[in-house]
Amino acid sequence: MSRFFVDETAVKGGMIEITDRDDLKHLSKVLRLAAGDEIDVSDSREYEYRVKLTEVTAEKAAGHIIDKQKFAREPETLVTLYQGIPKQGKMEEIIQKSIELGVNRIVPVFTERTVVKDTGGLEKKVQRWRKVASETVKQCRRGIIPEVSEPLTFIQLTEELKKPCYDAVLLLYEEEDKSTIKDGLKDAVNGTVGYGFKVRTTALIVGPEGGFSKEEAEQLQLSGAESVSLGAAILRTETAGPAAIAMVMYELEL
Repeated sequence: MSRFFVDETAVKGGMIEITDRDDLKHLSKVLRLAAGDEIDVSDSREYEYRVKLTEVTAEKAAGHIIDKQKFAREPETLVTLYQGIPKQGKMEEIIQKSIELGVNRIVPVFTERTVVKDTGGLEKKVQRWRKVASETVKQCRRGIIPEVSEPLTFIQLTEELKKPCYDAVLLLYEEEDKSTIKDGLKDAVNGTVGYGFKVRTTALIVGPEGGFSKEEAEQLQLSGAESVSLGAAILRTETAGPAAIAMVMYELEL
């Protein structure tokens, strides 16, 4: 069943309208759907709908809602991945695998050892990354399209981490040889006053090729991040983030 995404304002009076040009082209030219066919539609916030099409034109597709359900494939745990920008096409692979594993937000970060520089083409790269996110979600049938944020400088990252946004902030650091992701999540619970607390929001911080410098790691720790290890092996940057997301989901969701 084909899945499309709309803003919640497109859901009105038992009807849904799709007006995105790319979606209309895919719906009519590629899938060759017409009035009477059924599609799945997400409102990108909370609900997914089964819709029976009543109209397909070059300007819009519309249909009656025949079923409404809360998202069935969205984790309760909200994971943000702060990813040191890697070289070549690795960012696209990171986005794909992270979304398949349940990430909620991806934030590219310029660090000391980032090879890629912003020479004026960054906006197009971000647009491409967001398109990859949208395509990946449709393939794995999640209910939302995770946000791919505008890139941050390292200083902007440390400032953002100082805000009380996350229950746990974990720095994946190759020099750490004691604390694990499980330890970091337990520390977040033990350090919180209150009965029945559960980690809901987690930030994972991954360096680019070459990782973080010692000075950067120290600054991140001073900003509230706890350094954790992914094991004895040193993982590639395109492997570390998705591996950590899978570990967090196993600990908190299963």
